[in-house]
Amino acid sequence: MSDKQSVLGRVVRLSTTDIGALVERAGDPRAVLDRLVHDYTDAIADAERAVSTTLGTLRLLEQDHAEDVRADGEWGARARAVSRKADVLRAAGSDAAADTFDRLAKVALARQLRSEREAMAAEPAIAAQRDLVARLGAALDGMRTRLGELKSQHEGVRALSRTAAAVESVNVLDTTTELGRFEDKVRREEAKLAGQEVGASCLDSEFEQYERPESPGDTAEVEARLAALKATT
Repeated sequence: MSDKQSVLGRVVRLSTTDIGALVERAGDPRAVLDRLVHDYTDAIADAERAVSTTLGTLRLLEQDHAEDVRADGEWGARARAVSRKADVLRAAGSDAAADTFDRLAKVALARQLRSEREAMAAEPAIAAQRDLVARLGAALDGMRTRLGELKSQHEGVRALSRTAAAVESVNVLDTTTELGRFEDKVRREEAKLAGQEVGASCLDSEFEQYERPESPGDTAEVEARLAALKATT
């Protein structure tokens, strides 16, 4: 198997891989997607090189074929011209000269035959190269699309990981966080409304700074958002 056929096999194999199933079965989806993005990127680079090389070979074959076809026509035309010359000479009684031109016509016909055969012999190779270029090109397009999807999926998994890590790092009952201080303030206000005795805390004065908007614009925005909240309850 040629290197280009091997590359095509790899590209086709990757392009038909059930990525969803691999990710679902994986203990570490992010690691699987990392590996797939790497493999797809490498395979695309290999396929691009194979397409470039195959195209170069195809262009040379096509040029040689075109040259053989052109030579076939030119040698045929020369053979006809020389043969006619031989006929004219023979009709004029110059048999020896006619024989010479007939031999030249045979030489031209032999060259025509060789060019014709070379052109015909090149056609299967040209067809095979064109087919390989088409298949590699189609597989390459598919791989590029799938790589884009993989990168999006990979970014999604990374985002989920970051979100999960962020959520795990925040304890709403921890009064050392801003959210924790807010929740503590809410609980104490609710306790006051219920008539429970709740001792004053330094958190009250600390949280007051978050109750004061930084600018008139902020004040308006806060008021608007509060109104919107009330409108939905």
